[in-house]
Amino acid sequence: MFIHKKELQFHAKPEKPDPVFAKKLQEILGGQYGEMSVAMQYMFQGWNTRGNEKYKDLILDTGAEEIGHVEMIATMIARLLDKAPVQEQEAAAKDPAVEAIMGDMNPHHAIVSGLGAMPENSVGVPWSAGYVVASGNLLADFRANLNAESQGRLQVARLYEMTDDPGVKEMLSFLLARDTMHQNQWLAAIKELEEVEGVIAPSSVPKEWEATEFSHQLINFSEGNDSEKMSWIGQEAPDGIGTFDMLASHLHTRKNRY
Repeated sequence: MFIHKKELQFHAKPEKPDPVFAKKLQEILGGQYGEMSVAMQYMFQGWNTRGNEKYKDLILDTGAEEIGHVEMIATMIARLLDKAPVQEQEAAAKDPAVEAIMGDMNPHHAIVSGLGAMPENSVGVPWSAGYVVASGNLLADFRANLNAESQGRLQVARLYEMTDDPGVKEMLSFLLARDTMHQNQWLAAIKELEEVEGVIAPSSVPKEWEATEFSHQLINFSEGNDSEKMSWIGQEAPDGIGTFDMLASHLHTRKNRY
């Protein structure tokens, strides 16, 4: 059950309208690694979790937080569009200076949403449920979550550099901090699961299914030998059951396997 509280999770207002930056913010709202994606990813992971109540709560706590981030960013986009001089677009063809300012505005904001946020990315591609990873394997999912938070934080940091608006920067600063927390929590949860299940997911695959002689070989498929300089070649692999080896040839044969 969800109840909407009429208060943003974090309060920040832009100093002035900026329809061009509103378009850019759409990426962290409805892009592949935007807040809509992680909100739905965590919700479906949580709803599908059975028998691991502490992880179920962790995932759903974070998913509920991300829904709040969706609201925050959508509100910021609407505020950046509020009182934006849309009518000036009509003069853009006659005035190169105005065209430079307004020409990059998302037309959907003016035509479709009535100067409001849209469930799409910064170039107008609609958000897709195909961005969501919810496999039913907690270790695999937590690693996907770590990647999502890493990519999301990267995009927020880039947006931070693109604006001088103190109110927008304040919101982005908050999002950077929460992405730091979420990366840390998934790293900690991954480590905890690895201590129980091992580092290779899924851990339930019978050993006889796997051609284990190939399980720890780094294969050089490139010209030259730069990849042979990896410091971990010859060292024990993270799974603890093999040693990394370098294989120059890309040809594999295993007679009478089946």
